[in-house]
Amino acid sequence: MGQTAIILAAGKSTRMKSAKPKPLHEVCGRPMLDYILQACYGAGCDRILLVVGHGKEDVKETFGGDSRISFVEQTEQLGTGHAARMCVPHLEKHPNDDVFILAGDGPLIRTEILQTLIETHRKSGATASMATAVLTDPTGYGRVLRDTTGEFIRIIEQPDATAEQKLIKEVFPSYYCFKGSALLWSLAQLKNENAKKEFYLTDTYGHLRARGDKVEAIPAVGEDDVLGVNTREQLAHVDGIMQRRIQRALMESGVSIINPPTTYVESGVSVGVETVIYPNTFIGRDSAIGEECVIGPGSVLGRGSVVKSGSVVGDVDPHHGVSVARSSTMSFNSTAVGGTR
Repeated sequence: MGQTAIILAAGKSTRMKSAKPKPLHEVCGRPMLDYILQACYGAGCDRILLVVGHGKEDVKETFGGDSRISFVEQTEQLGTGHAARMCVPHLEKHPNDDVFILAGDGPLIRTEILQTLIETHRKSGATASMATAVLTDPTGYGRVLRDTTGEFIRIIEQPDATAEQKLIKEVFPSYYCFKGSALLWSLAQLKNENAKKEFYLTDTYGHLRARGDKVEAIPAVGEDDVLGVNTREQLAHVDGIMQRRIQRALMESGVSIINPPTTYVESGVSVGVETVIYPNTFIGRDSAIGEECVIGPGSVLGRGSVVKSGSVVGDVDPHHGVSVARSSTMSFNSTAVGGTR
């Protein structure tokens, strides 16, 4: 049995006022879409069906070198269900696969959540499963409807929800999981009889349950994980959350970051234990810093920089005392920095 992921990445960057496709906007130095792909691969996916539309050539140029990805074009924007339907010819080749379906503008997705989703889906014997979240403010999300025993009934999108249903805090943040054959059947049942006249992918769950299939709704997603990006303000907010994750992981691994709010570390940076990073420092994507280094205040390490173990970058004395008499910004780009204290 294989594992496929459909990633819906055909939307425009209308509210971002950008010609660049939304999935290519960067979070901590890496395209949003890249984080979603890596989460899928980490959870065991061996095939990706990437639904593209606006700016498709740019997306293909960026990710076309990945042989695991098949690009599927959505020429009309008729809803999430319509986007998934574009993948039917590919899905029919692997009807026994388990299939994730994910949004292409949610870079805070984590491998661990997808692993929990697929493991629970398989152990429970469900035909379809979803990961849900309980939010303080659920505005804008589809609400999860359950019966008095707690069993899933269906998802109601906000434009179609009653005032009472809008008070529900449990939401569906577009973490889908299906048996491939069940997904194929349910996609064929979709209709656009709703306020937006769109084909809602969420309706597949209701059709499957009405058929008598088991549908699992698993509260496994944190409030941060659900955040998507539709505006530049949201992009900055998501970037801040990702930056805190990156720095937290470094500090937990034995790196000292003297002042996290004034330090910026892009994605894919490795730093050895006992290295100290001083304030007002930028470290670019995919840089490699060795053990017991000192990265002085105001340092700029460009993307792909290499700093050997024991090196001092910037104006810092051997005992980590920062020189006040003279300061400088040290900039490196794909450079091996040598020397020990």
